[in-house]
Amino acid sequence: MVSIQEFKQELNQAIIGREKEFDFMLIALLQEGHVLLESVPGSGKTMMAKSFASAFKGEFRRIQFTPDVLPSDVTGIRYFNPQTQDFVLKAGPVSTNILLADEINRATPRTQSSLLESMEEKQVTIDGETIKLPTPFMVIATQNPIESQQGTFPLPAAQLDRFLFKLNIGYPSMEEEQQILRQYGNNPGEITTSSVIGPDDVELWATEASNVTVHEDIEHYILKIVRATREHPFIELGLSSRAALAILRAAKAHAYISGRSFATPDDVKAIIEPAALHRMELSTEGMLTKELDDVLEAIISSIPAPIEAAI
Repeated sequence: MVSIQEFKQELNQAIIGREKEFDFMLIALLQEGHVLLESVPGSGKTMMAKSFASAFKGEFRRIQFTPDVLPSDVTGIRYFNPQTQDFVLKAGPVSTNILLADEINRATPRTQSSLLESMEEKQVTIDGETIKLPTPFMVIATQNPIESQQGTFPLPAAQLDRFLFKLNIGYPSMEEEQQILRQYGNNPGEITTSSVIGPDDVELWATEASNVTVHEDIEHYILKIVRATREHPFIELGLSSRAALAILRAAKAHAYISGRSFATPDDVKAIIEPAALHRMELSTEGMLTKELDDVLEAIISSIPAPIEAAI
């Protein structure tokens, strides 16, 4: 059986300088969550998603979103077969293990909403018939920054809340970028990874991650942060109970992939920004003076972390 470290090594040798992002994607896979990747064109979002999926021995599908993509292009359709004189159900690309929703903010709101049921309930409904999706099921969506694109449709709060993480992909360091030039400068082809884990591995890891111990003090620490976002004068939309659950689950998985059977405050701090920022909105007063990540960082700094947590 492949270890988590071997899986991470396979990913990190394919895409340079994205170790932290791959960790978050692995956490999402273990917790049946979804990931939204945002960055400027050419930063490797799509390649990251494809590399992650190719290291998994499951089914992978991709949707390239444009304004003319219909909801049925995502979920599937029921059509009449004249040869059999019967209606046939044709599943859409959402019926897969890992779905790459490329440039999701180019899809219309109606098409974006067609993903809601599948992301939350792991099922789709076509003409009144409910179809369970494969296990595991994970959506990796990409988008370019809204302000840099014309003809895009910002994801609504309800859709953003379905993502466990939103990762803002920055530029690599100069050393990493030089390594990219040396490694791929003469090889313009696809970056490939070997399929090293399957659904059984993910199921086992997910079970073990769910058994990570979380002390009551860690739960209180998470709740204090969540409740502080609801009361802050610069925040219009604070974190919900669903967000608190997401932070807890992500912290447990972070502890697990770090080789521990118990969660610490550092696990919470490691995942809270990508798990929380996309679920929050600044107030009018806050938008005039603050950045959202600065406000969240100030909240975290103002709440003492538990010094000890029983294992």
